[in-house]
Amino acid sequence: MNIPEKWAYPAVMIGVVGHASSEFFAKLSGVAGPETSVWRYLLGGFGLILWALWDRDSRDLITPLRQEGLRILWLSIMGVTVTYLFFHWALDYATVIQVATVTTTIPIFVGLANWVLNGVHPGAVKMVTGLLAVLGIAVLLTDGALTTLAGEAGTLPGVLLAMGCAALGSFYAVLIKPVMGRHGGLRIIALTMMIGGIGLWLLVGVAWGTWVNPASIVEKPPLAAWSLIVLALWNTTITQLLWFGGLSAAPDITRASYLFFLKPIIAAALAIVILGTWPTSLQVVAIMLVTGCVLVELYWPRLRAAFAGQGTR
Repeated sequence: MNIPEKWAYPAVMIGVVGHASSEFFAKLSGVAGPETSVWRYLLGGFGLILWALWDRDSRDLITPLRQEGLRILWLSIMGVTVTYLFFHWALDYATVIQVATVTTTIPIFVGLANWVLNGVHPGAVKMVTGLLAVLGIAVLLTDGALTTLAGEAGTLPGVLLAMGCAALGSFYAVLIKPVMGRHGGLRIIALTMMIGGIGLWLLVGVAWGTWVNPASIVEKPPLAAWSLIVLALWNTTITQLLWFGGLSAAPDITRASYLFFLKPIIAAALAIVILGTWPTSLQVVAIMLVTGCVLVELYWPRLRAAFAGQGTR
């Protein structure tokens, strides 16, 4: 199962919507960061395996492992085990706002990874719109209070972990694209997420002495249990398939990844709908800046053609 190219951008957008609430449910679970990552990817990876087995075109999970098992193994460890350990561990040190701000730099890292690995230069327009979007996101999330973004000195490990998550996840997205093209998006995402989840279970068990028993979820308070279930099935099973599957199907992976800049704007919209919390004037300006940068990048080929047409008149 591969996402058709015409549905690549909608799939990525739904994936971004899923990412927009992941920090929220991770905090609601009340579980420490490293342990949260195990719950999320053991349950979410298992959900993807069931989805692949249900899909007639994706149920052969053995052939990809037989043909390039080592590649799939190390991509699972890098792109899932380490990446999402960093993400949830970062929330133990830094605030949700700080982690959200840092991880929204993912499109910058995707462009860098595509440049380093495939020789595709991001171009001046992507650089300018990307940097402006990051600036707008910082303003949106902090309302201009840069000291809030900086936080206390103790938050530095969290910020560095979030940056490591953004970098490793971006390189994974670029490296996994040809593998998904050969074997199908659902099949490879299911394998890497499940293998990565098992890797997280082993790593957290050995390093932290916390051996997660998935059956113990029934013993947790209702809010924590439901938060972990939503985090696994919505923020992982569905979100990761659409996010990485959409990026793989997109003709320009860097351009598609720019939709991730809309993540905090989606969170702000949810705050309006659910909490009735309206943005300040400065935040409205930041939303317009970020949205404008994303639209310029997405429609740049058409805009460039239009400008060229005017120049020949």
